[in-house]
Amino acid sequence: MKAFPRIHFDPAVMGGKPCIQGTRVTVATVVGLVASGLPADEIVRAYPYLQPDDFREALGYAAWRLEEHELPLNDAA
Repeated sequence: MKAFPRIHFDPAVMGGKPCIQGTRVTVATVVGLVASGLPADEIVRAYPYLQPDDFREALGYAAWRLEEHELPLNDAA
C-alpha cells in the first residue's frame, strides 16, 4: 500500500472509514466538498483544524483507491 501518513483508519472512529489524522473528517467528506466546488478557504472555515496538505492527501488517497482492484481469491480445491 502506498503511504498516506495523514490518512488513518480506526474501527472506533467513523466506522473505520479513512479519516484525516486526528479528526473525524472522512476522506469522502473532503473529496465531496472539493468536488462540489467549495474553495479550500471555505472548507477550512468550516473545518479549521484541516490543513492544505490534508486536502492533497485525501484527494491522492481517493485517486489511489480508484486505481486499486481487489480480486477474489479463487478456491484451488
